[in-house]
Amino acid sequence: MNIAFTLVPSLIAVVALAAEPQKMPLKVEPGQFVLWDPPVTVKAPNLEEPNTPRPKILVPTGTVNVAKGKKVTSSNPEPIVGELAQITDGDKQTEGSYVELEPGLQWVQIDLGAKHVIYAVAVWHYYARDIAYHDVIVQTCDTAAFTNGVTVVYNNDHDNSTKLGKGTDKGYIETFQGKLIDAKGVTGRYVRLYSRGSTVNELNRYTEVEVYGTPETKK
Repeated sequence: MNIAFTLVPSLIAVVALAAEPQKMPLKVEPGQFVLWDPPVTVKAPNLEEPNTPRPKILVPTGTVNVAKGKKVTSSNPEPIVGELAQITDGDKQTEGSYVELEPGLQWVQIDLGAKHVIYAVAVWHYYARDIAYHDVIVQTCDTAAFTNGVTVVYNNDHDNSTKLGKGTDKGYIETFQGKLIDAKGVTGRYVRLYSRGSTVNELNRYTEVEVYGTPETKK
């Protein structure tokens, strides 16, 4: 005798939900509040409103900062101030713990060690004064050369001055909260961040970069 079983739609939905990984709001610890200079009006094109709240990003359970302690390289391998390793050392106190790169378009690149699913990138440039950095671009790739298969996660280069493509994201004023970017689950082993000076000077400064993700599982 053959017995047929039929799953009703509501039961199918329950089974599907059970198979999906549980998600939770991503919590990113801020840096240390500090503002050494008097407040000023930052003038830059296409700026978002000051104190714009961080985006609320849901991530699977087990998502962590996969960039901590990972190797950092740069278009400026010998910084003017600091060491590249400070960019992923977990110290977000910008005063005395930042890395300063030469003027012009520069990048820093983090090797995650293996391909990851990336849900968010958090970046702290120098934030002890009211300042906005120009042409902030965040990309991911499976290869260190970033020549093929590049995914753009964030781009506020409004006029394509970098020749890397015109961006649609708004610029922002640096704060101790850092800039949290929704990476929407892109995959990649390497994360590269560009900047081209700021509203204060032509130098490029980084305090910390965090990359939130999970190792990619092979199907």
